Amino acid sequence: MSNSTVRNPILPGFHPDPSILRVGEDYYIANSTFEWYPGIRLHHSRNLRDWTPIGHALTSPAALPLRGVPNSGGVWAPSLSYHDGRFWLVYAVVYTTGGPFKDLDIFLVHASSMTGPWSEPAYLGGGGFDPSLFHDDDGRSWLVNMTWDARPGHHPFGGIVLQEVDLLRGCLVGEQRRILTHDELVEGPNLYRRDGWYYLMLAEGGTGWNHGILMARSRTIDGPYELDPSGSLLTSRDNPGLTLQKAGHGELVQTPTGEWYLVHLASRPVLAHGERRSILGRETCLQQVRWTDDGWLRLHHGGHWPAEEVPVPPSASPPPTPADAAAHPAPLIAPPTAAEPAALAALPTAAEPAALAALPAAPVARDEFESPELSSDWNSLRQPMSGDWVSLEERPGWLRLRGRQSLWSRFGLSLVAQRLTSTRVVVTASVECKPSYSGQQAGIVFWYDTTTHFFLGVTGSEEGPRVVLAKSDDGRYTEDVTAIEVDGPLLLRGTLDGHRLQFAISTDGESWQDIGATLDASVLSDDYGSALRFTGAFTGLAAVDSYAGRLPADFAFFEIRAE
Repeated sequence: MSNSTVRNPILPGFHPDPSILRVGEDYYIANSTFEWYPGIRLHHSRNLRDWTPIGHALTSPAALPLRGVPNSGGVWAPSLSYHDGRFWLVYAVVYTTGGPFKDLDIFLVHASSMTGPWSEPAYLGGGGFDPSLFHDDDGRSWLVNMTWDARPGHHPFGGIVLQEVDLLRGCLVGEQRRILTHDELVEGPNLYRRDGWYYLMLAEGGTGWNHGILMARSRTIDGPYELDPSGSLLTSRDNPGLTLQKAGHGELVQTPTGEWYLVHLASRPVLAHGERRSILGRETCLQQVRWTDDGWLRLHHGGHWPAEEVPVPPSASPPPTPADAAAHPAPLIAPPTAAEPAALAALPTAAEPAALAALPAAPVARDEFESPELSSDWNSLRQPMSGDWVSLEERPGWLRLRGRQSLWSRFGLSLVAQRLTSTRVVVTASVECKPSYSGQQAGIVFWYDTTTHFFLGVTGSEEGPRVVLAKSDDGRYTEDVTAIEVDGPLLLRGTLDGHRLQFAISTDGESWQDIGATLDASVLSDDYGSALRFTGAFTGLAAVDSYAGRLPADFAFFEIRAE
């Protein structure tokens, strides 16, 4: 691969609903995080090819109220913008899914730098998800989102709506205007202005195999909007042989030299039991696009299928190294001169096989827990990591988790995890724990959500410590218990090969004993189960104590090795 191309996905693993922004030479991407903490993962690039994580925008319960939200609820489809010297980020927190209703709140935060601190959230109502902000040439700003209609006999897509936003006061003003309706579900609206036209970029057809991107345009901001007569700008719905499936939901960015690019989501499914399963979830991809003479947007390479390899312009400056990113992760932008209201005061900083290789993937990622804080690769569920259940100080050189509620809980779960970016990995960890009861456990997980995951670890019993392999399969729970003799740390290993997952244990790191039969890891996907699923597979560490809620479990290291 030459220096002038990039191979998709540019952000592998769970990185759905990408929003892209350029300020000067710097590009930024924000992604949905759903029920995971911290909220809204951020990346930075200077060349559209090399992307460095720069943290998260939402790091506190005030900005991210996730306690008890359903699986695949939480933060849906954030959208970035830049206006009057500040970065703006609008997002929805979804509290109800899977039925006729979508209960949610829309929030707006802002910052002078992409690395924060971000402001307290301003409430912008509800009614529909996938909000975005559009800043017009006349200085006015607008909230654009879809609306949800739960009435029996009505199409759930109630249309795309527009309403003015007062950024200084952090509130909506004026009347809401419905600017587009459609017979099919369209969502993810983003407005652009070019050559006297207002353009709507829309995600169409749901977020599964029928997904795509559709364009519409109007001479006035409130419509009427005409749909692109050529149909979908981007989709893979009509070619199941493509590596990149479910292509859709995107945003546009223009380079300093005038080229146009589109970031969008797509999935790389594995084939399991004759079905396609997207274990890695929805990933972020990049396409080059162009404007036609008659003012419509087209993929630069032609057609509407996503390309696996895309040309990118040479960068004016080299991409930041990880050290540079840590020291200077984003340029500081001067704040506007107008005073901000107290409501917006800043928060404290707080298809197999080769086609499915992780892109890009370090061969080994190992954490020996020697730093004072966990890296931004680690995530927790529905709440921040706090000292009452996770610590790197109580036993220096070890990660201590204190067991709390079961792995099915949506309220008090002691679990930290990282995204899977490849379907061929070996995950290894060392745990030291002294459980006394069956309701006390500590070990490793391969995770989709509270109803579907695999756990291997140590547990207690009347006869002494045991190894437990617990399987949660779309709400069906089983476990296998194996007697062991262990005095000290126990090594745990999970080997993922496509959709096949095999667990093993060792007491010395030399001889390994397989635990249980080979498991079907394809259940850890968006495409399995009885409920809506929008995330992706994670792997990590967990501790449970259904009795006292304080059992310490110490982990000496955690390693993900790409095969």
